[in-house]
This record gives sequence, structure tokens and C-alpha cells, in this order.
Amino acid sequence: MQTAIASIFVFLLVILLHELGHFTVAKMVGIRVNEFAIGMGPKVLQTTKGDTQYTLRLLPIGGYVKMEGEDENSDDPRGFGKASPLARIAVVIAGAIMNFVLALIVLSIVSFNTGTPTTIIEEAIIDSPAYESGIESGDNIIRINGVETKTWNDISDTIGKSNANADLEIQVIRNGENININVKPTIEDDRTIIGIIPQYEKSFVNGIKGGFETTGMFIKLMFEFVGSIFKGQVSVNDLSGPVGVITAVGEQAKFGINNLLLILGFISVNLGFFNLLPIPALDGSRIIFLLIELVRGKPIDPDKENFIHMIGFVLLISLVLVVTYKDLIRINIFK
Repeated sequence: MQTAIASIFVFLLVILLHELGHFTVAKMVGIRVNEFAIGMGPKVLQTTKGDTQYTLRLLPIGGYVKMEGEDENSDDPRGFGKASPLARIAVVIAGAIMNFVLALIVLSIVSFNTGTPTTIIEEAIIDSPAYESGIESGDNIIRINGVETKTWNDISDTIGKSNANADLEIQVIRNGENININVKPTIEDDRTIIGIIPQYEKSFVNGIKGGFETTGMFIKLMFEFVGSIFKGQVSVNDLSGPVGVITAVGEQAKFGINNLLLILGFISVNLGFFNLLPIPALDGSRIIFLLIELVRGKPIDPDKENFIHMIGFVLLISLVLVVTYKDLIRINIFK
């Protein structure tokens, strides 16, 4: 029960902050917001403050900000279409930016909680090449094969890319003394290793740095994933909808707060990135239309643009339904 609640909370938090980005910037540039909704389908709760109706809807699978004149003509001077192209671009892109900011914050927390691996050895695993060669706890690795190692990533990358058939000359500082140790590496999962575990240190600066690095890594993974789709290496069976995401969050929640925050960051990056893709009905395509308007000096025919977005919306909803059905099969909901 607790993991189910955590799953829905994480999913809705990512959606809430995405829509809050649109909502906040719309208010800042003077656009009227008619409704701020979390969830889809029938209304469960609603309240009105000023010009805006705030609603909680039954299905925790999305959310939206309904702005005056966004999808129809409006004479209201605070209508979406009355704002400048740059103001509208700011409103549209704000949702994704909020997702990236959320990811950066939670991934920085994860990085701080786990600490940053250092070049100092915590342990040489028993019977590993490092252990057999005499590497000890407390050794500070400063060079491998003459290459300076300032970070744990330097150590990991240098060892991982080295020739497993040749000894590694590892220079360490032990009790203030420089010592050279030759280590014969081994292969594990197609990667060269020597069997060492680093010490970790916690610092605010390293936590922020780690947050940026992990966020960047997740964005890179999303680019690679999109590339795999175009190469035909990804099928519908590899995709997850709201049900699959909530299930994955629930699984990670069982393993503690860091795992929960990690998948929260990943989902937030995923949502922000996906929404910026130039696919009709998504924020990315709306930005493309606004950039065209900015260059042309006049908007594209609203009816034509809305028709394109409607086609995209129908296709996306169809994809979500198919993926959701497959998610339900994966979790044996029909048995």
C-alpha cells in the first residue's frame, strides 16, 4: 500500500511541477488561465480563485493548464494568442524546464546522500588482482600507466579501457610515500577490472556536481533512446505508459529513499525531454510553430495548426492506450 501511494505521489509530483511551470509563466506574462488540472477524466475536487479553476481529476495519468484562447479564437486581451511569440514560447517551454530543475534537485540530493567516490581505496576485494598485487585500504591512486587520475571516473575509465593482457602500472600514495604497483587485470562483463572499491565523501558542492552529471547522463540516454527508435531497435513492447511508470516507481520505493529519488529524477527528465520533441500536440511542436511565427512575422493559420495538433493528440492517445494495455498484461492484471 505504501509503495502504491509513493508511486502515485511521484508520478503526480512530476506532472504537477510540469504544469506549474506553464501556469506560473503564463500568469507572469499576463495570460489568463481558465483551469489548472491535475489528473484526467471526471472532476473529483475543484475550487476557484480569481479567474482560475483548480481541479483534481479522477485518473492520475496527466494534467493540463487551460489558457484562454490557446486552442480557439478569443477576443480577451489576456488570451494566449494576444501575447508576443517570445512570451508564448516562454510559457510553453517552462513545463520542461521545471522538470529538469526538479531532476537536478532530487539527483543532487541522491548524489549528496550516497557521496562522491574518491581516488582513495576503501577496499581491495579479497582474491582480486588488486588484492593479490598488494593494493591496500587507504591507498590513494594518483596515476595509472603514467596517466594522472584526479577522480574515480578517471580511474574507472582508464582501467576499463586498458588491455586486459598487459599489466597496469599503478602509482599510489601510502602513508605519504609514492609506491608503484603492477597489477594484472581481469575481464568481467566485457570490461577490464582489478577489484577495488573507493572511499566516498559527502560535500554540498560535489552533490550539486553529481546532480548535474546524472541529469546530463539521463538526457544523453534519452537522445540515444530516440536514436534507437529511428534505427528500428525499439518496439512498442519496450515503451512504458503511466501504469508501467507507476509500477516501476513502486518497485524502486521498496529499496529506500535514494532509489525513489533516483527514479523520480529519471522520470522528470524523461517527461521534460519527451515534451520538447517536435511531435504534434507536444510542447516541442508548439515551440516550432511559434518560432516559425517569430520568423515570418505572422502566425500560421490557427485552424491548420490545431488540426495538426489534433492528429498528433489522437495518435499519442492511441499509443498510450496500446502501451498501457501492454503494461497491464506485464503486471498480470488480467489474471
